[in-house]
Amino acid sequence: MNSEKRILVIGDACNDEFVYGKCTRLCPDAPVPVFIPQEIVTNGGMGKNVQANVKSLGYKCDLICQSNLVTKTRYVDEKTNHTFLRVDTGEWSVDRVKGLTVELLNSYDAIIVSDYNKGFLHEEDIEFVCRNHPLVFIDTKKHINQFCSKAAYIKINEIEYNNSKDVLESDEYFDNLIVTLGDKGCRYKRVLFPVNKVEVKDMSGAGDTFMAALVCTYLKTQDIVQSIECANVCASTVVQKKGVVTIEKGVC
Repeated sequence: MNSEKRILVIGDACNDEFVYGKCTRLCPDAPVPVFIPQEIVTNGGMGKNVQANVKSLGYKCDLICQSNLVTKTRYVDEKTNHTFLRVDTGEWSVDRVKGLTVELLNSYDAIIVSDYNKGFLHEEDIEFVCRNHPLVFIDTKKHINQFCSKAAYIKINEIEYNNSKDVLESDEYFDNLIVTLGDKGCRYKRVLFPVNKVEVKDMSGAGDTFMAALVCTYLKTQDIVQSIECANVCASTVVQKKGVVTIEKGVC
């Protein structure tokens, strides 16, 4: 365990279910493949995956998430790792976060907001967290506006950046915005941090791993550039494996 530092993850969580199987024929009554399940692999996803990665990297980590179960089920060819279909259940009944207090937030060294925009966190909830803790890292699917302005760092992907480009191109976000770019690495302060080319088997959960490694490294080094470089390595490592996996301690 890395000293006594504690991290809190707040956000949507799910179970990621991978149904691996094979297709050897087409359905006789419709032009679709017949899927034959062979193996089912289940693990925590979204906020649960962030928490799992933080723990794997050696830090104490708690999770505040919704009470109901959200499940993402992917039907995947076992040989090619091609996904035929994803079925999501439980998203229509996500409850809103409760019990956030200044005292609770200040009992942790860093806060990760893992907002998949399923309804658990509203803008005012995220703003409350950012205004009441000095080290908040945000990963959100929402359109960025003032509710994120007090965050220490905001991590979003390129699509999310383009959706909020009108806001994020202002000087206000220059020092705290990290944009992940897939196989190109990520961008921070208009500087590109590239990654080595690897064989990608599955992108699922890579953003969660990036965020976990970013925060854990920052707590250890207080150096955001070094943290970004480590997060890049960790994300590049997990995409080389099937399904959603956690990074192992000591990768960087």
